Amino acid sequence: MSEPQQREESRGAVRAFRAVLVLLIGTAIAYFVYATTNTQDSQYPFHLGLDLAGGSHLVYEADVSTIDPAEVPELMSVLRDVIERRVNVFGVSEPIVQVEESSFAAAKKHHRLVVELPGVSDVEEAVKEIGKTPLLEFKLIDLATVLTSDEEVTDVADVYVDTGLTGRYLKRAELVFGQANQGGLSNEPIVNVTFTDEGGDLFADITRQHVGERLAIFLDGELVSAPRINEAITGGSAIISGGFTAEEARELVRNLNFGALPVPITLQSTQTIGAALGNEILGKGVAAGAVGLTAVFLFMLVWYRAPGVIAGLALFAYTAIMLALFKVIPVTLTAAGLAGFILSLGMAVDANVLVFERAKEEFRSGKSSREAARVGFARAWSAIRDGNVTSLLSAIILFWFGTSIVKGFALVFGLGVLVSMLTALSVTRTFLMVLPEARESDNSFISRLYGSGVHK
Repeated sequence: MSEPQQREESRGAVRAFRAVLVLLIGTAIAYFVYATTNTQDSQYPFHLGLDLAGGSHLVYEADVSTIDPAEVPELMSVLRDVIERRVNVFGVSEPIVQVEESSFAAAKKHHRLVVELPGVSDVEEAVKEIGKTPLLEFKLIDLATVLTSDEEVTDVADVYVDTGLTGRYLKRAELVFGQANQGGLSNEPIVNVTFTDEGGDLFADITRQHVGERLAIFLDGELVSAPRINEAITGGSAIISGGFTAEEARELVRNLNFGALPVPITLQSTQTIGAALGNEILGKGVAAGAVGLTAVFLFMLVWYRAPGVIAGLALFAYTAIMLALFKVIPVTLTAAGLAGFILSLGMAVDANVLVFERAKEEFRSGKSSREAARVGFARAWSAIRDGNVTSLLSAIILFWFGTSIVKGFALVFGLGVLVSMLTALSVTRTFLMVLPEARESDNSFISRLYGSGVHK
C-alpha cells in the first residue's frame, strides 16, 4: 500500500472514530432525556410554566412615588425576595416571582410584580396569603394639622407625616412579655423589632429630634400604636404594643419576619388557568413540535437525499440537546417557549441548507463529494455566522426588554440558535465526512445520492 493510501486510510479511521463518538454522545443525551422523563421522582424534570401546568397569575403594581428613583431597583429586588419567601411558606410548588418595568419610552414608568403560582387555582386564597405580608411604617403626628381635638380631624391619615422609616429597614422581630406598668398590665405580649444599622441610625435621629411627640406605628395602613417619645432611643430597636393577645402578637412577629414590604403594592389583575386547559395547551404544543420535526426531516430527505439523512440526524441531536438543556438549566417552559422551540426546529436546518447548496455547486463542478463538503462548509460559514449572530441579538433584545411571556420565547429561541450552530458544525460535518466518496461523473447510485431536488 502506497504512502498516500495509508494516510487516507488513517484519516478515514479518524473520521469514523469521530462519527462513532458523536453518535454515542447523542445517544447518551437522548437516553438521559428519556430516562429522566419517564420517572415520577426525577431529579431533572421538565419545569412547566403556569400556562401549561395551570395555576394563578397575579400582577401587583408597586407605589414608588415617594421613593428616590435611584433606590427603586434595589427596593423592587427586596420586594421580590420578600414575596418569594412569603409564597414559599404556604407550600406553592416552584413559584415564580418577577419584577417588571414598563417600557423605557413611557412617560411614567410603572413597576410591577408578577407572581405565578403553579397548581394554585384559588386566586382569593393566594391573594389573601400574599396580602398577609405587612407594610410597616413609622410616622410622626403632624402638629400643624391637629387642631383642638381628635374629633375635628376627618381623615386619620392627614394627621401623620412620613419619616422614611419603613419595613425595608427591619432586621427581625420577636415576641417578648412586658413587666407590670402603671396601667396595671402584667406580662403584656409586645413585639420587639430590631432595625438594620441604617434603620437604627434613622430611628435614633427621629427620636432625638422629636422628643415629647408621638411616633405612630402603622401596619398595612392601620394604626397599631402611637407611643410618646420620651427620649432619644439608640441601639436600633423599638417596641410595638397595642393590647395584643399572645396569639395576635405571635402572628405579627411571624408576618414581620417573613418580610415587611419595602413599598406598598396594589393588586392590578388576576388570572386562573385550570390544569385541564394547561394539559390541552401542552398536548397541542408537543403535537405541533412532532409534526414540525417530521415535516422538516421529510423535506430534507426528499430534497437533499444522503445529506438530508445527515441533516435529519443533526436535527434529532439538536432536539435531544435542547430538551436536555431544558431539564438541566432548568428552563421553565411556557406556551411562548414552546412556540420558540418549534420555530427553532426550522431554523436549526438553516445552516445545513446553506452548506448543502454550496456543496452541491462544488459537486457539480467536478469535485468529489468529500471535497465539495469541505468547501461548502468553508464558503457557507460566513453566512451561517452572520445569520445566527443577528438572530441571537434579536433574542437578547427580546429577553432584556420583554415581559415574562416574551422572555420565555426569547430564552428558548436564543438557546436554539446556539445549539443549532453546534449541531451544524459538529454533527452534520462529522457525518458528511464519513459518507462514501463519489463524483458526479461516476453516474453511480452513490453519486445520485449526493444530488438534490429534481436534479440527479
